Amino acid sequence: MIRVLLAEDESLIRGALVLLLKAERGMEVVAETGEGRNVLPCAVRYRPDVAVLDVNMPDMSGLEAAAQLREHVPRCRILLVTSLSQPGVLRRAMDLNVDGYLLKDAPPEEFTQAIRTVAAGGRVVDASLLLNAWQSPENPLTQRETEVLQRAAWGYPVAEIAATLGLSSGTVRNYLGNAVTKLGARTRQDAVRLAQEAGWLLPASPGGGRSGAPDTSR
Repeated sequence: MIRVLLAEDESLIRGALVLLLKAERGMEVVAETGEGRNVLPCAVRYRPDVAVLDVNMPDMSGLEAAAQLREHVPRCRILLVTSLSQPGVLRRAMDLNVDGYLLKDAPPEEFTQAIRTVAAGGRVVDASLLLNAWQSPENPLTQRETEVLQRAAWGYPVAEIAATLGLSSGTVRNYLGNAVTKLGARTRQDAVRLAQEAGWLLPASPGGGRSGAPDTSR
């Protein structure tokens, strides 16, 4: 039995995926959540074989949740899913050594087969995404600069970014200044725009990155 943790902030999509996986022989959804910050606690509690993570969750991206899983629950295999083709994001996912990266519009049978492949120790990457990543320029920002700029793109003020990442406000401002300089931007907003156009940041989420999506982990 393949034990699956599902993290998707859109409740309709999450519900549809839960129903799809429940209908699959040999699969069990042991936990589901609409918030990225709940991924690690759910994984620690339920010990899934595969974590299926939406890349663009407003409170914490699937990439950040994947990094936490790699550090604290290394046996859990990771399949990232996204609705957008962003080469820079795929590059970051590859740097994290995730096990799969799939577009959300993949056919249902391709999605369930990807989970089986990942659970068995294989890797799955959408071919079109891989080609785009290979052709795209490399992100000049460090991982921390990217994380800070991502939260700025979501509308978090400096103090909240600092609290979320365990940094001082001055350090956050330094990271933002570095990003502006490295990207040749005029302002912080310009840096966000350039990084998003290059695919190094996830798009801005409704509500400035704050989500009221209910957690339905179980």
